[in-house]
Amino acid sequence: MDSLLNYIFVFFFLLLLNSTTSASHHFHHPQLAPSPVPGPATTNPFDFIRSSCNATLYPDVCFTSLSRYATYVRRDPAQLARIAIGVSLVQARHALSSLFNMTRMAEYGPDHRVTSAVHDCASLLGDTVDQMRGSLKQMSRIGSSNDEAVRFQLSNVQTWMSAALTNEDTCSDGFEDVADCPVKSEVCDKVGSVKELTSNALALVNSFASSVGS
Repeated sequence: MDSLLNYIFVFFFLLLLNSTTSASHHFHHPQLAPSPVPGPATTNPFDFIRSSCNATLYPDVCFTSLSRYATYVRRDPAQLARIAIGVSLVQARHALSSLFNMTRMAEYGPDHRVTSAVHDCASLLGDTVDQMRGSLKQMSRIGSSNDEAVRFQLSNVQTWMSAALTNEDTCSDGFEDVADCPVKSEVCDKVGSVKELTSNALALVNSFASSVGS
């Protein structure tokens, strides 16, 4: 059920992003933005996504999470990176919502370290969501800009997505001294899933950045 809800959320999220970017002269419609390095004509979108995902640390997770958007991706590395960030953002928001609920549960628990770790993690994940939003907004500006402008925009995205990944690592590290318990397991599982998606999205951004101007 969670995967279905995430799919629906991302689908409408991307539709909203597309309509927003096409409505403003400062933004370019993602589907109309030309790819700096178009894929071979014989490569279908699924093959393109799978090949691109091979450059990530979690290629199976990458392909599973992004192949459903093949129609949007086509063979555009910018669009693939953009959607990967959007998928990461959805998962991060879902995890953050769960953490807010768990903070109330942890406050009634006997171990104050659990409470502290959950609160710290929620704060870090809140920063992560903001950084991903900024990254997605920056990616939406990438269209027919010149290479120098695109590289500047991508540098911002790389910085923010790297910071998001660091926040997620710090969240997990905060539970190292916490005894095993259901709250710890749930938080680490949820944040672990977000970390994989974030890592993949950053890798795809890096791959796109390396292709600009080459």
